[in-house]
Amino acid sequence: QVQLVESGGGLVQPGGSLRLSCAAAITFSFNNMAWYRQPPGKQRELVARISSSGSTDYAESVKGRFTISRDSTKNTVSLQMNSLKPEDTAVYYCYADTMLFGAYWGQGTQVTVSS
Repeated sequence: QVQLVESGGGLVQPGGSLRLSCAAAITFSFNNMAWYRQPPGKQRELVARISSSGSTDYAESVKGRFTISRDSTKNTVSLQMNSLKPEDTAVYYCYADTMLFGAYWGQGTQVTVSS
């Protein structure tokens, strides 16, 4: 059973920064890795995605503020979030998929942006 373990969530004031990290103790490599979020009362949505080659995609609402990165040698993915807004408040989930074994999700970490 593959577990994705997230860390770095918390409470931050508007305009502040947080860094989320996700790690998995596995012996094989992930294909795509991503961060999703689920705001209160809303559906889960893609925030940012990074492929095995390093190409990235971002939701329009976070472009220029968030940066996704990965270390494939350590099977980790991070999300640097700057200029946070109250509308960024959500539970953030780490996601990773493989060519042979399907997709995996983390347990979620709460990010709250409030003064």
